[in-house]
Amino acid sequence: MLDIKFIRENPKQVKDSCEKRGLKCEVEQLLKIDEKRRELMTKTEGISAKKNKASKEITKAGLSSSGKKKIISEMKKIDKQGDKIKEDLKKTEEKFNDLMLMIPNIIMPNVPVGKDDTGNVVLEKVGKPIKFDFPAKDYMQLAESLDLIDIQRAAKISGSRFGFIKKEAVLLEFALINFALDVLTKKGFIPVIPPAIIKPDMAWAMGYLEQTNKEDAYYLQQDNLYLTGTSEQALGAMKAGEILNEKELPLRYAGFSTCFRREAGSYGRDTKGIIRVHQFDKIEMFSFVKPENSKEEHQIIHKTERELMDALKLPYQVVHNCSGDLGNPAAEKFDIETWLPSENRYRETHSASNCTDFQARRLNVRYRKKDGKLELVHTLNGTAFAIGRILITIIENYQQKDGSIKVPEVLQKYTGFKEIK
Repeated sequence: MLDIKFIRENPKQVKDSCEKRGLKCEVEQLLKIDEKRRELMTKTEGISAKKNKASKEITKAGLSSSGKKKIISEMKKIDKQGDKIKEDLKKTEEKFNDLMLMIPNIIMPNVPVGKDDTGNVVLEKVGKPIKFDFPAKDYMQLAESLDLIDIQRAAKISGSRFGFIKKEAVLLEFALINFALDVLTKKGFIPVIPPAIIKPDMAWAMGYLEQTNKEDAYYLQQDNLYLTGTSEQALGAMKAGEILNEKELPLRYAGFSTCFRREAGSYGRDTKGIIRVHQFDKIEMFSFVKPENSKEEHQIIHKTERELMDALKLPYQVVHNCSGDLGNPAAEKFDIETWLPSENRYRETHSASNCTDFQARRLNVRYRKKDGKLELVHTLNGTAFAIGRILITIIENYQQKDGSIKVPEVLQKYTGFKEIK
């Protein structure tokens, strides 16, 4: 959520930012509602002042019975007037909050402008795409022949977009997890296994329930709870309503969790295999930092992602996401897309976002400065490993002519084997 004071003072900047995202934001309507809201709040304060004055008058010594009756009569009129104003204020605040929630974060000036992911800018390519001297197979052909992934039986019991991960692929997953945690803990990230279910107000505070994002979330109606689509939703909400100590910032977490997404809007896309599934495991980085340090922290998170990828020796490209390819909370985002031989293209495997104070304002997460003043923190997140997609890229890029799969050297000490055959 943006600061309403900022919107009042910078309506054109807010509107321009929305337009660059390809969104229609009712900024003028919001400001009109805000003005009405403030007027009603002033009237409510005036009513309270009148009531307080009347209460003091009625307790004065020597006031006649008729005088008291007159004041009581006036207080009843004031109460009726106040009830009407309070009702108007309640309805106005509901409209105000609805409009505020539809305004995304302000994009940073250096973010490229584009309507969707076709407007993203490739900043760098690392490593060369693999060229095999034999007919290469896609990951499902390899995984099925080695009995590593079973989507048929998963579909039988759970429906489409699920899969059984089996045998050496399971050990490879845990190797990725252990490797990532080794790297992240040395960088000061605190390992966490967070809840995979959160309350609606916490999901709302993290900024993922507006517009189409709400349709992508699994909602447990009977319990009024949401399954998390990424551990950052729980990691950010963990500090809701708290005042952090300036000395402990930056506060960094590495969360491992199973994630759930309905994949709304992706019908007909990636329907086979496990590229786009309803359930997957992920290790996520999340940071709380002082505002002046958020750009630097963004680079730290992104460089950590690259360090993890460089260690796996997988070809990838770095992408600067355009304005139309940013989630509502993000002011800037970088993606890593990894080479997938069977599709002869790069596929997204990582993202790193700076959400500035957008989430912190909703969560009310602040820190106390040396001078005693309170200020909102900035929040950032980045993918360490989205396990399923990394498994896919390893299987394809490390395949051998005989149908076996080499294990990346950096993972061999965790798996205890060098190849899957």
